[in-house]
Amino acid sequence: MRAFKYAATSCRANTASLKDFGGVGDGKTSNTKAFQAAVAHLAQFAGDGGGGMLYVPAGRWLTGPFNLTSSFTLFLHRDAIILATQDVSEWPVIDPLPSYGRGRDHAGGRYSSLIGGSNLTDVIITGDNGTIDGQGAFWWQQFHGGKLKYTRGYLIELLHSDRIFISNLTLLNSPAWNVHPVYSRFDHFLKPNLKPSFEQFFESIAVTEIVQLCSNIIISGITILAPLRSPNTDGINPDSCTHVRIEDCYIVSGDDCIAIKSGWDEYGIAFGMPSQHIIIRRLTCISPTSAVIALGSEMSGGIQDVRAEDITAIDSESGVRIKTAVGRGAYVKDIFVRGMNLNTMKWVFWMTGAYKSHPDNKYDPNAIPVVKGISYSDVVATDVTQAARLEGISNAPFTGICISNVTVHLAAKAKKQSWTCTDVEGVSSGVSPTPCASLPDRGAGAEPCPFPTDRLPIDDVVFEECSYTS
Repeated sequence: MRAFKYAATSCRANTASLKDFGGVGDGKTSNTKAFQAAVAHLAQFAGDGGGGMLYVPAGRWLTGPFNLTSSFTLFLHRDAIILATQDVSEWPVIDPLPSYGRGRDHAGGRYSSLIGGSNLTDVIITGDNGTIDGQGAFWWQQFHGGKLKYTRGYLIELLHSDRIFISNLTLLNSPAWNVHPVYSRFDHFLKPNLKPSFEQFFESIAVTEIVQLCSNIIISGITILAPLRSPNTDGINPDSCTHVRIEDCYIVSGDDCIAIKSGWDEYGIAFGMPSQHIIIRRLTCISPTSAVIALGSEMSGGIQDVRAEDITAIDSESGVRIKTAVGRGAYVKDIFVRGMNLNTMKWVFWMTGAYKSHPDNKYDPNAIPVVKGISYSDVVATDVTQAARLEGISNAPFTGICISNVTVHLAAKAKKQSWTCTDVEGVSSGVSPTPCASLPDRGAGAEPCPFPTDRLPIDDVVFEECSYTS
């Protein structure tokens, strides 16, 4: 017998072990039916039964994709490894996301994610630092060889769901994106005449309801590891989600460590659900070919109010990257980043309005994205090839850029031009080397770039101390 104590947003009154449903942890036997049966059994407690917890004991638990249920906790023992099967026949093919119109790898459908669910409330995926291993090498080889008919699945994807808590896990070798919360459930609570305006929605409901609804997504204390050249193994990708908190995570990735998204071109514009009110703090990242924090490129529902601080990165392509293009529409605005410590970077800051990846040729050439209100402060970077590459859109410049208290130490073989800027407007103060003329220095005594002082409701979520005896 062993007692586990752990912090979570909800404790469960009913527990079961995967072994109770015929699970075999030998790394060879398929446990897909055992996981599905266990979740189905515990689903009966989602109402008045206090919810259910599925305990995954020590062992190597091979499985195909399975879905979770509401008022549910998936808890992994420290020596538990959930292994994604490489038997493609166990991976269902599902429809593309409506805000994308197609799969990311291919037109048409996509493989289901390993751990998934839709229209859920109060879901916890946690453990004593157990492991979920996507065994992605098989999928990467198939992708590079052009042998896949459908888009690769992700490791964890929860759709249209509210109150999600993911913590204390190690995620390895995902076939593609690791953690993908998409379409947080704000739209389920909107009255039809209020749907276009989230501000009206907040004004229309009681404070107690706001606290309940805004405890949306917390991802805390997870480690994500993938080979540095593995394709599209993004770490955490909030996608059309509101009120997200990402903290104390360590990510080594073949793509962006954090990528905030909200739909792709005309499909994202039609779906119209933004990503907003997102907190990122105490993140450590390694990603030689991509960004520590990326905004876009799929951002056609809009991205607003992102607050990132206390970021450490080593050997990464760029610290913060904004990616958009003509045809995306919408906006990236009110982005605040402070307290970055970066070592060995190609660019500290990178913005581009010419990221030309499109789902098809039906995008609207008049859908011009708006990028404004971007604040970067308190950054130290060493061994940098170029301080910044800032490229807006002709006749639609990126505006309201503010950069303050930034010191960039260039590498021995750095580019001669430390800043390149086109179609951007803003200000700077206390920045070295000196920025381009479109970011003039405000002089000594200038106010630092803004960072919000208000608290978001997601910061006030209360954790309980839960226990389980195996």
